[in-house]
Amino acid sequence: MELPQDTMMLFSLINMKLRDFYSDLDELCNGEGINKEQLCAQLATAGFEYSPEHNKFW
Repeated sequence: MELPQDTMMLFSLINMKLRDFYSDLDELCNGEGINKEQLCAQLATAGFEYSPEHNKFW
């Protein structure tokens, strides 16, 4: 999956996929072929972190 370079677009896309298709971040990363550490690092640059309890970045 080609990820958006814009962090806000990435944030929106990942949260939509988590909400609609995946039960957790590991499942999303495995299913979409995404490097979890890189994804989390990119979103962290804008202050977002993953909440397993809510299954979303915020």
